[in-house]
Amino acid sequence: MSAYPIRQFPCRETNFGLLLHDPQAGNTIAIDAPEEGPILEALEREGWRLTHILTTHHHGDHVAANAALKARFGAEVIGPEAERDRIPGIDRGVRGGDRFEIGSLGVEVIDTPGHTAGHVAYFVPRANALFAADALFSLGCGRLFEGDAATMWTSLQRLRALPDETLLYCGHEYTATNARFAVDVDPGNLLLQERVKEVEALRVRGEATLPVALGREKRTNPFLRADDPELQAAFGMAGEDPVAVFAALRQKRNGY
Repeated sequence: MSAYPIRQFPCRETNFGLLLHDPQAGNTIAIDAPEEGPILEALEREGWRLTHILTTHHHGDHVAANAALKARFGAEVIGPEAERDRIPGIDRGVRGGDRFEIGSLGVEVIDTPGHTAGHVAYFVPRANALFAADALFSLGCGRLFEGDAATMWTSLQRLRALPDETLLYCGHEYTATNARFAVDVDPGNLLLQERVKEVEALRVRGEATLPVALGREKRTNPFLRADDPELQAAFGMAGEDPVAVFAALRQKRNGY
């Protein structure tokens, strides 16, 4: 068990709320702030006080509670500099490649544009956690609202480069639908079939499908494998440019 506990809980219709606690410094970090009520309930349940909010991007379902939580706790809001003017309550802007400390935790900022133009992810090595929000989902990836396929493919390659043992936390519970899509485009992947069965069992029990080890995603998520010859062949695009494969996958998923 990590020395830095992470609590994950549902917010809104499909969002996850996430709290990362540093017992050494007494800090508690929210990754995005989808909804005030569930975050307050989680803090009270754990006996933690919110000190920081790490914002990944400007969409309303990720920043809705920024102002209320900042007013209540005086929490510092950190978010992408490129979206500063669209993030309520932001105190500090960060960019890909930045590294900063919150108590005893080092936080690494990874540029992940594509879903939005300034989307970032946060990698916290000491907690063994990647907070990818809407850039990368389990067995899926975010829609390209403010970027193109080449931009998002580059973003996902940055995340794919992290260690296999890293635990992936995402912004939404979309895994069951993503799993059905993934099997459709990669039907012969035995590891994927195992993951699909696991996801189905978790959802029947009403349990979350996350976190998941990034190494498993690298072998089963079609959007991380646009340059994999096996995935390309299964999808009928053997030898094609990975950006073209990724674009075709994303387009097919849009209408799924």
